[in-house]
Amino acid sequence: MSQATSSYYQATATVRHQFPQLIGAQQADVCIIGGGYTGTSAALHLAEAGFSVTLLEANDIGWGASGRNGGQVCQGHNMSHAELSKQLGKDAADALWQASLDSVDLVKDLVHRLQIDCDLTPGVLHVAYKKRHLEDVKHAVDYKQKVLNYDGVTFLSAAEVADKLGTGRYFGGEWYQEGAHLHPLNFVLGLANAAQAQGAKIYQQSRVMSYQTGRKPVVYTDQGQVHCRYLIFACNGYLGHLNEPAARKIMPINNFIIATEPLPEEIADRINPERIAVADSKFVVNYYRLSSDRRMLWGGGENYSPRFPKDIASFVKKHMLETYPELGRFNIDYAWGGTLAITLNRMPYIARQQDNVYVAQGYSGHGVALATYAGACLAQAIKGQEADLQTFERIRCKDFPGGTLLRWPGQVAGMLYYSMLDRLP
Repeated sequence: MSQATSSYYQATATVRHQFPQLIGAQQADVCIIGGGYTGTSAALHLAEAGFSVTLLEANDIGWGASGRNGGQVCQGHNMSHAELSKQLGKDAADALWQASLDSVDLVKDLVHRLQIDCDLTPGVLHVAYKKRHLEDVKHAVDYKQKVLNYDGVTFLSAAEVADKLGTGRYFGGEWYQEGAHLHPLNFVLGLANAAQAQGAKIYQQSRVMSYQTGRKPVVYTDQGQVHCRYLIFACNGYLGHLNEPAARKIMPINNFIIATEPLPEEIADRINPERIAVADSKFVVNYYRLSSDRRMLWGGGENYSPRFPKDIASFVKKHMLETYPELGRFNIDYAWGGTLAITLNRMPYIARQQDNVYVAQGYSGHGVALATYAGACLAQAIKGQEADLQTFERIRCKDFPGGTLLRWPGQVAGMLYYSMLDRLP
């Protein structure tokens, strides 16, 4: 991903810190590779527990998807509780559902406890894009209320959705009162600053070139090395071929966002008076919200190649105008993309690879909450409390057929098929 794609988040980052480059040899209890939510959360929780921590980021903290995403923080997983119960049993499904609730609470708690200035705002609405999606939405709400005894979600009719969003485009919705959204880059920078304040050593522009495992792992950058007791891979869509066994379980895909110029207050109050975040039920999801300065932040469209579209603004804007044609007269001030990682079953892969080597990745669109939670989960495992990690290890995360070499053709063909269904009535 090119740094040339300037994001609204980069332009409005308020808690920047210039972390140094690693030069020379270091000793640490834990070496973390990756400076996104997983890595910074793990660094913070480990440092607070008294471990010496060195975190290595190839670019800048939050440079990847953690600083580029839609900022939505919501309960639930891509697989339903019912599906997980069939695969793993009710106890494991219950634990995973609870983890999704705890992940949202963790983000909120960290923002408040660390006083991170990241525009944390309540409310997430999942809307039915097509009429035939409506029954699934109703069933999902009913299941959560009656089976999971969760009262933080409510079904909204088409008219009630229209009241919240100023459009008659949708057929109903799943309203998460306890969901939230935030400025994703400011959040991850806040985590990094807090980790450093607790004693974690954080390095930018320190790409890991290779590593050795064993009783005392060693991690090598082009300018230095870290000798450690534990090693965490927190690279997600930017893992590349650094850790081949982990890479076989994910496929990187690109997603894109635009930010309009600030909208007039009367328009902002008509199309999103409560300033909530929205995601629709398409396979290639549209997700959007208003920024604190009343810009429409709209995410839509994805591709599966190493290259971004030449004109990201036009690529995404057409999706926004399908719902809000009146926004066509406003300038697009920012357009950018990011790379996330999906797994075959769209559930996260959080696991111990070896006795002292851990990996967390494949959040498949739920990264703000789940990646932050994964970092805390790995910190707990290193402290000897493995219950949460073992819950996630029960998920069957298979390798992509053909591994990293041949994972693209079949998977991309399937994703293109489902994206074609999005365009049908």
